[in-house]
Amino acid sequence: MLKVDNVSKVFKVGTFGGKKLTAVSEVSFEVHPGEVVSLIGESGSGKTTVGRMILRLTPVTSGSINFEGTDVEGLKGRKLRSYYEHVQGVFQDPFSSYNPIFKADRVFEMIRRAYLSDLSQSEWNKRLGEALEAVVLEPTDVLNKYPHQLSGGQLQRLLIARALMLDLRFLVADEIISMLDASTRIDVLNLLGELKERGLGVLFITHDLSLGNYISDKTLILRHGRVAELGATQKVFGNPRHPYTRALLASVPQLHRKWSTNAADLVAEMPEHDPGAVETLVQVDDDHFVAQEV
Repeated sequence: MLKVDNVSKVFKVGTFGGKKLTAVSEVSFEVHPGEVVSLIGESGSGKTTVGRMILRLTPVTSGSINFEGTDVEGLKGRKLRSYYEHVQGVFQDPFSSYNPIFKADRVFEMIRRAYLSDLSQSEWNKRLGEALEAVVLEPTDVLNKYPHQLSGGQLQRLLIARALMLDLRFLVADEIISMLDASTRIDVLNLLGELKERGLGVLFITHDLSLGNYISDKTLILRHGRVAELGATQKVFGNPRHPYTRALLASVPQLHRKWSTNAADLVAEMPEHDPGAVETLVQVDDDHFVAQEV
């Protein structure tokens, strides 16, 4: 469904662009229909930049992104509009997606005008009701209120509902449940599981290892914009091969051991990051790859 091939992103830093920052370096992975791929890494590792490039919100410096065989970077006009009918993104901070002077139902207006203008009012109300029910929201509780009158969790679920209004095939989910309470998190994760069974592809961006392990079929570990480890989730979590992956897993609190000491030891063993190092992914098992310096 989605193929990211050697994608890199370099930002110009400074007023005159004399310096450059490589945020993402030669990242490659695939997402198949009905598959959830978790993109895991610490803050600043380039996770969100990858998601934004897939959504055409940030231009690609080099490499290519293909959706169902079509080069995403080359889409314009109606073809780009059609792309957004099938590919949507929901980001970590829901407040930035709303205009504070409009009520919350405004986020659905663009969807209706661009893609669903042929629906009658009763058909629109039915579809809207189904989308809100899927994210556990009552229309009367949220649609007629301003953003400041709703919680961050309610605003986030409204954005998920908006994506569900379309013929959604692929979702970039960037920390979409970080602002939700525990019970609502389970509801949203179960919803993603149901959509996955219907053939939806998901890029699940998170720094929460437990969530990635719970929901994903494959896991990609990103460090300093580079792929450190990639493979089936059970193999990446069950038999981590990269020092960085082992350090991340060791940092998760465990009741049966002193996790912090173990994590500190593993971090100390990791080699210093070398921006100029040339790395390649080496296959260490079926559907399991680890970055090694050439």
